[in-house]
Amino acid sequence: MIDLQLDEEFAVLTLRRPAALNALSFELIAQIGERIAEAGRSNARALIVTGEGEKAFCAGADIKELQQRGLRAQREGAELGQAVFAQLDRLPMPSIALVNGYAFGGGCEFALACTLRLALPNAKFGLPEVKLGLIPGYGGTQRLPRLVGQGRALEMVMTGRTVGADEALSIGLVNRIVQAPGLEAAKAYAREFTGNGLRALQFAREAVQRAGDLPLHEGLRVEADLSTLAYRTKDAEEGMQAFVEKRKAVFRDE
Repeated sequence: MIDLQLDEEFAVLTLRRPAALNALSFELIAQIGERIAEAGRSNARALIVTGEGEKAFCAGADIKELQQRGLRAQREGAELGQAVFAQLDRLPMPSIALVNGYAFGGGCEFALACTLRLALPNAKFGLPEVKLGLIPGYGGTQRLPRLVGQGRALEMVMTGRTVGADEALSIGLVNRIVQAPGLEAAKAYAREFTGNGLRALQFAREAVQRAGDLPLHEGLRVEADLSTLAYRTKDAEEGMQAFVEKRKAVFRDE
């Protein structure tokens, strides 16, 4: 139900449960973790995450599975979802959520955990857990305000309302709106950065992502540390030499 394919220089992870709008069960979340780890061991230069069908990226958790659970089981379920989605931060390559249709609840949180987000015109985002007497549990309350600000995040979480593609773009929830075929558009978008060395991309991701967790003076120290590490790589030597020689750099991720 969770498919991973290598397509040119990309790993493509597809949720294949269209009859259930690609809803997440705990078994599927564990499978997602396995596929993310598999992508990390591949030679891919970017991971693209999407859902099968035209209706949904992922409609969220399987609500029936959440009923009648003990508190310990509920806590373990939340920690599983958080841990699986956090794997995306540790990948050697960036990840891109290609949102085709509904991205609700855990599906929205999956998209939020990716490095970047693309939306087809029919994309719809929401964290509707409050309407069930719940709150997001797979990182939504933490990642959403880092993207759109606390005020907008609180509004989305407390109302559970749906945000369409245009509004998602205007508030910074997605990076771009793309047209069908979505996968080809996602690959074209990814190629804007996959020609750069993966080590520099990884250092850049870490520096930017940690900015939301640290005061400015500490973030600047992190940036200095990571820029120094990047300077020591062979890719940096190649990049600077290529600039001087007025040629295209050939990065080897070293």
